[in-house]
Amino acid sequence: MATIAGDSTSTGRAKAETKVADATRGWRILQRVLLYIILILIALIFLIPLLWLVSTSLKPAAQLFTPQIEWVPRTITLENYSRLFSSQQTPIARWFVNSLAIATISTVLVLTVDALAAYAYARMEFRGRNVIFAIMLLTLFVPGFMFIIPNFLTINFLHLINNWAGVILPGLAGVFGVFFLRQFFEGLPKELEEAAMIDGANQLQVFYKVVLPLSRPALATLAVITFLASWNDFLWPLLILKDRNLQTLPPGLRTLQSAYTSEYGLIMAGAVLVAIPVLILYMMLQRYIVQSIASTGLKG
Repeated sequence: MATIAGDSTSTGRAKAETKVADATRGWRILQRVLLYIILILIALIFLIPLLWLVSTSLKPAAQLFTPQIEWVPRTITLENYSRLFSSQQTPIARWFVNSLAIATISTVLVLTVDALAAYAYARMEFRGRNVIFAIMLLTLFVPGFMFIIPNFLTINFLHLINNWAGVILPGLAGVFGVFFLRQFFEGLPKELEEAAMIDGANQLQVFYKVVLPLSRPALATLAVITFLASWNDFLWPLLILKDRNLQTLPPGLRTLQSAYTSEYGLIMAGAVLVAIPVLILYMMLQRYIVQSIASTGLKG
């Protein structure tokens, strides 16, 4: 009888544990479903303006202003894109190439300068290192527009007005890039660098052959941020580049909107062209960006 009672107790306990496990599993599945629903809703909030942008760029002029919201155009046309590329007043192809060249050159140079500076602050010992770095960080709290006049006077003194170099040079030593990469470098194990030095590598070889390959996620993240900032920059290229053929896309597209008329179809088509390279770059580097966010703690 005792054996039968013990078996009944064990069976009842097993059933109870199974019910608890099923309930826990069901709750986890419900949590995951709710999380996915929330993420989808957030994604839609960000995608809706982009989808409306594309939809408007494909509408003829007569369908741009209608009482009803039409996500799918009744008549899909590429007229806006055709007019954008065929107009002599808006050399959109040249502006696109100019923007791509300036943003690419800026990104490569910023990664080079910021990575070298960040490595020096992270690994090299020199007098006043922490004080200089703290002073540099203080400039992050200064509004960017306060640097416009000093930078313009400097570029004008160097005779770089109406020159791509005048657009690129002021943004080379980005304080945020130095800070971001320094935090990442400090999270790397020093043992790897010490092992390379024992094998005969100097400081520069350690930087290029050990540190940089391990820093691809951080470099990819900074590359996207820098490219996006340069690609979308409006005011500085507008001040520096006077020649229409040297102009970039954001200031160039401004000419589509005047004081009295606005070609909204053309503006939307131009905005689509502006968004495409950034989306492609992000999709290419998405894996590295996620790794950087997951591995960088921004600790001092």
